[in-house]
Amino acid sequence: MNENEQPIESDQPQGEQNTATPPLDDARHDAPTVAMTPAEPAPQPTPSRRRKPLIAIAIATAAVVGIGGVGTATVALLTRPSTSATSATTTTPHRNAFGQFGPRSNDGGLVPGGTQSQGQLPGASTSNVSAATASTAAQKVGVVTIKTTLDYDSSEQAAGTGMILSSDGLILTNNHVVEGSTSISVTVESTNKTYTAVVVGTDATADVAVLKLVGASGLTPVTLNPDEKVAVGDAIHSVGNAEGTGDLVTASGTVGAVDQSLTISSDFSTKGEQLSGLIELNSDVVSGDSGGPLLDKSGDVIGIVTAASTGSATVTGYAINIASVVKVVNDIEAGKDTSDIVIGYPAFLGVGIATTTTTVAGVPVGSVFSGTPAAEAGITAGSVITRINSTTVTAASRLSSLIAAHSVGDKISVTWTTPTGVSKTATVTLVGGPAA
Repeated sequence: MNENEQPIESDQPQGEQNTATPPLDDARHDAPTVAMTPAEPAPQPTPSRRRKPLIAIAIATAAVVGIGGVGTATVALLTRPSTSATSATTTTPHRNAFGQFGPRSNDGGLVPGGTQSQGQLPGASTSNVSAATASTAAQKVGVVTIKTTLDYDSSEQAAGTGMILSSDGLILTNNHVVEGSTSISVTVESTNKTYTAVVVGTDATADVAVLKLVGASGLTPVTLNPDEKVAVGDAIHSVGNAEGTGDLVTASGTVGAVDQSLTISSDFSTKGEQLSGLIELNSDVVSGDSGGPLLDKSGDVIGIVTAASTGSATVTGYAINIASVVKVVNDIEAGKDTSDIVIGYPAFLGVGIATTTTTVAGVPVGSVFSGTPAAEAGITAGSVITRINSTTVTAASRLSSLIAAHSVGDKISVTWTTPTGVSKTATVTLVGGPAA
């Protein structure tokens, strides 16, 4: 996709117009290539009943509201890109809450201002924390590494961490670990077995995602402790896929503060997305640790490691308190599709829009994914979409909202003008798009 194009469809990022079927391997957080278990069948996306707005995931100057006042710190979500996606010249687009798109930085976030930069990954200094060490066999139990492929682009890969919730393969992780992914593979680190994963549901506002491993059984889950009263000075440790290597490490430290609020925003949105009730960490958390467990001295999970400060000698990590996560997980498991929760995958037409102006009133198409409803209908780059069902569309945001109102499997009528000026209409069946 060139710099004049912006992908769209149910607010999902898109890729270049393809002539081959889009690959089903995703990644935005980084790790070495993990071979899928051949026996695992490719899963079918679970229909989504409603498409929610997506939060902006950004490396940004964030307001950190703590005890005793308000300060600012640069924070980054702890996902790790693959080496193939770390070039400063990479300009793969990424979406925010308003369906607008900007280039993705090399750690999977938006660069404030919409310009591409190297993107500073979180890291720890020995000035305030002890260095992380290789996880023991006991510390690996219940923890998984996650690899995704993003936006139908096999070169866009990323990695994160997750934890096992059930013996049959329910996995808890951060939403930003899987957001925008078109395929997910998960490795159970205690057994070194890799599974294909599907999205059960996501809540971007809580930064929570629940996955399901295909064909899994007999797994050992973590122990959640939502009732623990976390206090400043408590000894803690986290286990994560640090720097996306695929090898788990354990970072030990202490609780620096509790009940923190963190607002992550960017120039692409008018307001930031806020996470509250966070646990502030004095420990060596780095990119790739997102979605991993924060554990107390007894080994019970008390949080999900999510973000860390960057750009200073003193590192500060943040974890979402597991107490606030449990209700979201229960609602997702129950299939409750709300204004914040999306069950399964969002509906997808399969086009990317261009930012160029046209003489025809409508939404200009910059690219089309092979194998999608748009491609099968004959819509091509250079076409202009003018109507969805009986509704005229003249803006990308309107097109996005109209698709978002539908579910996977719904049939809709699409009218467009071809590059040669011919008006056409076709009925298409919407498919499941990249993870919300």
